[in-house]
Amino acid sequence: MKSESKVPMRDSALKVMIVDQNGERSRQLRGALTVAGYRVVAELREAIDLPDAVAGMKPHIVIVAADSPDRDTLEQVALTTKNAPRPVVMFTQDGASDTIKASVKAGVSAYVVDGLDMGRLKPILEVACARFEAHQKLRWKLASTERELAERKSVERAKGILMKRRGLSEDNAYKELRNLAMTTGKSIGEVADTLIAAAHLL
Repeated sequence: MKSESKVPMRDSALKVMIVDQNGERSRQLRGALTVAGYRVVAELREAIDLPDAVAGMKPHIVIVAADSPDRDTLEQVALTTKNAPRPVVMFTQDGASDTIKASVKAGVSAYVVDGLDMGRLKPILEVACARFEAHQKLRWKLASTERELAERKSVERAKGILMKRRGLSEDNAYKELRNLAMTTGKSIGEVADTLIAAAHLL
């Protein structure tokens, strides 16, 4: 998990970026967020600038306010959450199930319909941050499990190569891989991958 994707525990440390074509609504949001203890680092009028703005300013939370999020907006949100994961809260008037599904798929942490109540901003953002952190932990665990499985497969293949070409037993083949890992300072998975790649060249 990228360190910049983690949400600080203290609300006062949270930086927020607003995306809203409605200037008046955006100013109201800024005021409400400031009162709630957040720091607004930017107010964007178009989502097209979102990926670059997030990469440069590194807000902890992104708020998108739109009567109905269009495809371009969701594409920019998806690009942003892919390259720089962070909580995205969307306030909208569009309660269509297809739009909600598309927004969640794009990486929106909280999709709030008819709920832009300035007094409820803080709990909504807190819930969005909690959901985001939980989702990131699940993604990290899944990625870790997948890496472990891939490493096991590589080690098994590498052992098979050593057993076949050098006449080693399974235990001795594993010991050979482990010794190579200790000697080279690499993980046993990396050593196995190197051996497999070399075997293909011979």
